[in-house]
Amino acid sequence: MATSHAKVLSIVLAGGEGKRLMPLTMDRAKPAVPFGGTYRLIDFVLSNLVNSDLTRIAVLTQYKSHSLDRHISLTWRMSTMLGNYVTPVPAQQRLGPRWFQGSADAIYQSLNLITDQDPDYVVVFGADNIYRMDVEQMLQAHIDSGLSCTVAGIRVPRKDASAFGIIDADENHRIREFLEKPKDPPGLADSPDESFASMGNYIFSRDSLVQALFDDSKDPESRHDMGGDIIPRFVRAHDAQVYDFRDNKVPGATDKDQDYWRDVGTIDAYHDAHMDLVSVEPEFNLYNPDWPIWTQQEQAPGAKFVMRGSCDDTLVSAGCIISGTDIYRTVLGPRVRIERWARVDEAILMNNVKIGSNATVHRAILDKNVVVPDGAQVGVDHEHDRARGFTVSPTGITVVGKGITVPY
Repeated sequence: MATSHAKVLSIVLAGGEGKRLMPLTMDRAKPAVPFGGTYRLIDFVLSNLVNSDLTRIAVLTQYKSHSLDRHISLTWRMSTMLGNYVTPVPAQQRLGPRWFQGSADAIYQSLNLITDQDPDYVVVFGADNIYRMDVEQMLQAHIDSGLSCTVAGIRVPRKDASAFGIIDADENHRIREFLEKPKDPPGLADSPDESFASMGNYIFSRDSLVQALFDDSKDPESRHDMGGDIIPRFVRAHDAQVYDFRDNKVPGATDKDQDYWRDVGTIDAYHDAHMDLVSVEPEFNLYNPDWPIWTQQEQAPGAKFVMRGSCDDTLVSAGCIISGTDIYRTVLGPRVRIERWARVDEAILMNNVKIGSNATVHRAILDKNVVVPDGAQVGVDHEHDRARGFTVSPTGITVVGKGITVPY
């Protein structure tokens, strides 16, 4: 079957708490965290699905979902005449007064979505990674295999693979074992120094997925997790394959970002992924018109530089005003205002941040509406940052939560 004739429902799992991204997730779901100046994390998976002509999408939400629901409702409006939609689906407690007990339980409690849409295949993707992917190519590989389950895998150095869920596959990509952070990761048949790490993206044949979810719901030992419980069920039945992300060819991709994928689940990873955006030849290129990342752009005038304000290797969003200051390797969200003689480097400033005259911001993340007064410093003295209640990551990234005015 060609993908053009397949009926597909896409389910995006967006219910995680995102504890490791605190305080950015203090008041919002992890997939709603801003990224790259103008986007939200969820915009990347939704853009990949829509660009792949998979336009019937349910987003399963749970924790602190208001800003995420609002973003989806205001931004992701599809052609209802053609039956296309992106819809947030909160925990409905259809099976009793309980929240989702895991990612598999989230889908099990939402089986009405599958029944109503009646798809041939179900695409199940995570909501908070940064990458480009033509999902239609993965779907075609799933259909061609004749198997019930396909797991997207990315090649990682074997020496670093113990940090991931690892896929042990044979030379035909049939999965032999699914290993959670193994001490001795298996190498690949064609590259012994590399291993397949799971990307948390799956495609299932509909009937097989529904049966696996029913069986899992009756297992008292299960954690009801897609990666930890459902995928191993298919592996034990010899009914799962790995899809090599390296084989995915996205239009307009550069040699650098062809198979780029980042899990931004920690403050350090989130900061590193932003730094991947800002060089002359970025590790991840947002300027690809052939595979755009879609979002709702801030309605604001163009950025303005006055009094010899300058930026080097920096993304600047609409509405920013830079007054006589030096900015280096930084991402500025909409309507950021930076006054004269300030110094900002390797920072992420979200919407409506205000930086005063002679202030310094170094290797820091400032959430929406943060104010740094004249002469104040952030990220310069970590002990002082901690004493003021700010989060400091293991590699020294200081994070200031939403709406805080930085004390001296």
